[in-house]
Amino acid sequence: MQAPITHILPATTIRRERLMPAGGRIIARRGQQVNPADVVAEAVLRPEHLLLDISRGLGLPPSEVDRHLQRRAGDEVGEGDVIAGPVGVGRRVVRAPKSGTVVVAGEGQVLLQLEGQPAELKAGYSGVVIDVVGDRGVIIETTGALIQGVWGNGRINYGLLSVVARTPDEIVTPDLLDVSLRGSVVMAGYCEDGNVLRSAEELPLRGMILASMDSALVPIALSVNCPIVIVEGFGKLPMNQEAFNLLTSSSRREVAMNAERWDRIANTRPEVVISLPEGSMLEMPAEMAAFAVGQAVRVVSPPFKSRVGTLAVIRPGLSALPSGVRAQTGEVRFVNGDTIQVPLANLEIIG
Repeated sequence: MQAPITHILPATTIRRERLMPAGGRIIARRGQQVNPADVVAEAVLRPEHLLLDISRGLGLPPSEVDRHLQRRAGDEVGEGDVIAGPVGVGRRVVRAPKSGTVVVAGEGQVLLQLEGQPAELKAGYSGVVIDVVGDRGVIIETTGALIQGVWGNGRINYGLLSVVARTPDEIVTPDLLDVSLRGSVVMAGYCEDGNVLRSAEELPLRGMILASMDSALVPIALSVNCPIVIVEGFGKLPMNQEAFNLLTSSSRREVAMNAERWDRIANTRPEVVISLPEGSMLEMPAEMAAFAVGQAVRVVSPPFKSRVGTLAVIRPGLSALPSGVRAQTGEVRFVNGDTIQVPLANLEIIG
C-alpha cells in the first residue's frame, strides 16, 4: 500500500515548481539566486472589462456608428485615446477612459479589456532558479532542513527563527510576543487567542510556525500579512517531537516560509525550509512510498492524532476494527512503549 510522506528532514535537496495559473511574464532567469519574497513572474489573472456605449456618446443610431469607429478588435488604446468620432459640428468624440485592449467593436458599442494590476508570483524559497517553465513560472532548487505543515494562510516571507515554545503543547499568549521578536519568524505551540495573531501583525513578525490553532481563528489568520504555517492541524494538538526538536535546535538560523494551501492535486503544501551552508549535496526526498516495518509514521486521526511512532508490524489481509470496519492495519509503537493497532489509511510516513 502506497502512502503519502510528510517530510520532516534535517537536511535534504528541495526542488519546487513555482507556477502561475495562467501565462505571463517571467522575471527571473536561469542561474539567478533568489530569496523567498523575490518576484519571479507576473501575470494579469483577473482582467476587468468595460462596455462603452458609442452610439450614446456620439448621439447617433447604432446603425450609423460603425463607420465612425477608429479602433478595431485587438487594438491597444491608452487613456484618453479617441475610439470613435469626431462627429457633427461640435466634433463629438468618445475617448478611452482607461488604458486597455479593444475586445469587441461594432453595433454601436465597444468592449474594452482594461490593464489590470499584475499578480506577482514569489519564489517562496531561498535558492537558485534552475529552469524556466514556459511563460508559467520557474523551478527553484535549494538545500535545507524541511518541515511540511497541514495548513497555511497563503503568505510568503523569510527571517531568523526565534523559538518561544518550551514544550510541544505550550499555549502561546500575546505577552510572549514582545518587541524583541520584531522582524523574526516565531515558532510557538497552540494558538487559541486571536490577539496573538493581531500582535504578530502589529510588531510585525516575518512569520509564525504553530503546532496547532483553534479553527475559529482562521479568518484572522487569513487577514494578517505574515505567513502562518500550522504543523499539526486544528484543535489543541502538540507538535510532533521530530519537528519540535528540529525547530528548537535551529534558533537564529534563516527560515523560509511558504504558507501556500495544501493541494494534493497540484502537489503543493505549506512548508518551512531552514537554510543550510552552501555546497551541501543531498538527495531529493520521495513524495510517496510503500509502508514497511521500521518506518517512522504519524497518526492522522483521533484519538492519537499527530502522535509519531514506529511501524512495528504490518498485519496481513484485513483486520476487524471495533467499529465493525475491516481494513489493512499495522501496529504502531510509541516512544513510551505503548503499542496501538491503526488502519494504514490513518497513517502517513514521516521521512
